[in-house]
Amino acid sequence: MSTDDRPTVEDVMSTPLETISKDATVMEATQQMREKDINALVVPTTPRAIISSTDVLDAVADGRDTSELQVSDVMTTDVETATPDLYMEEVAAMMTTYGIKHLPVVDDDYVGMVSSTDIAAHLS
Repeated sequence: MSTDDRPTVEDVMSTPLETISKDATVMEATQQMREKDINALVVPTTPRAIISSTDVLDAVADGRDTSELQVSDVMTTDVETATPDLYMEEVAAMMTTYGIKHLPVVDDDYVGMVSSTDIAAHLS
């Protein structure tokens, strides 16, 4: 916890970070999310990317075959990121501003993921 007792991203983020290849199928991504009980996976690419349950739902709603579709076809690119030292309220404001529920946490490299669920759990 920070020196002024306000929680930081590092206090609430989920670790270890779960990743998936851009070449994996969307079905494989959904299976991994289900097994890990999470709603987003980092796709280690440049630019930074994630695949979330929302991306999967959009593909299914469009009638696309998730067993044939690759992660790279539906992932969200150029994602916003947070640093471990940001205060929780700063991250919550970012999520509200950008209309997102997941932020990869990056120091020199990926270190975790913070989600709206992590923030809510910390507050309860």
